[in-house]
Amino acid sequence: MDHSGHGMPMGGMTMDLPPFTLGRGLGFSADPFFLIGCLAGLALYGWGVVRLRRRGDSWPVHRIALFVIGVLTVGLTMCTKLNDYGMVMFSVHMVQHMIISMLSPILLLLGAPVTLALRALPVAGRGNRKGPRELLLMLLQSRYMRIITHPAFTIPLFIASLYGLYFTPLFDFLMGSMTGHIVMMVHFLFVGLVFFWPIMGVDPGPHRPGYVQRMLELFAGMPFHAFFGIALMMATEPMVHVYKNPPASLGIDALADQEAAGGIAWAFSEIPSVLVLIALVFQWYSSEQRVARRSDRAEDRNGDKELAAYNAYLASLQARGQ
Repeated sequence: MDHSGHGMPMGGMTMDLPPFTLGRGLGFSADPFFLIGCLAGLALYGWGVVRLRRRGDSWPVHRIALFVIGVLTVGLTMCTKLNDYGMVMFSVHMVQHMIISMLSPILLLLGAPVTLALRALPVAGRGNRKGPRELLLMLLQSRYMRIITHPAFTIPLFIASLYGLYFTPLFDFLMGSMTGHIVMMVHFLFVGLVFFWPIMGVDPGPHRPGYVQRMLELFAGMPFHAFFGIALMMATEPMVHVYKNPPASLGIDALADQEAAGGIAWAFSEIPSVLVLIALVFQWYSSEQRVARRSDRAEDRNGDKELAAYNAYLASLQARGQ
């Protein structure tokens, strides 16, 4: 392993790590790419909130908290020694995969960053047909966004990211370099975002089905995730070459570690399902409440119009009598 801070499997070298514990795993060991990305994400989100509040608009505190926690989960996954251990332990890598693809995206989406951007970005000035806000709207309404947020794309991508990656030589290839490892983790985050965005994201998007269909889309992908975990648990030999020979200092068995990785993948699929269902039920309830309030206001307006018409009718009768 290359001892350049990340334990990348390069050059045939090995990096000895002490047996994994939670305390060791949470020590700071930043990946520069993700560290800069996390700081930039927080800075841009904070800029949007400050811009809104300076002009007298509000932004929900719980949205800020959810987005910040989402960014912190990405930082926890990629900017601590969890990332170092993930290079040599399949089970720790699977924890990283589950967090960055199934927990971080949900929290980030519930922070509504696109809605914040649409409200905070300046509109086109006089004589300019396209400003930052208009360009973002064009992207949201583009054919590209319609394709990557459609379930015919998101569900197969979600499934292929498991079976097509871990059960082919592609995983070993990506783990062989720093760039490949970053590309893989960015891919996991991207897959999670495009999978969960149409299902429970609060931001506007080209594909926004009804709540029942959203639940069906959620459950369409989860069984494949569980089967993937079971396949790893039941395997009789290590299925990923990178983790076949863990460092002796870890004191772990490769097959037992793979079984633990499968158990993590199988169990973790339940966590986002519960979180998304809770979010969907809350969103559904809030939507019904808004519809009911609009209906009540419309009925009140109609009632006022009918009362005014009736009073006018009475006044006309009185005038005729006089």
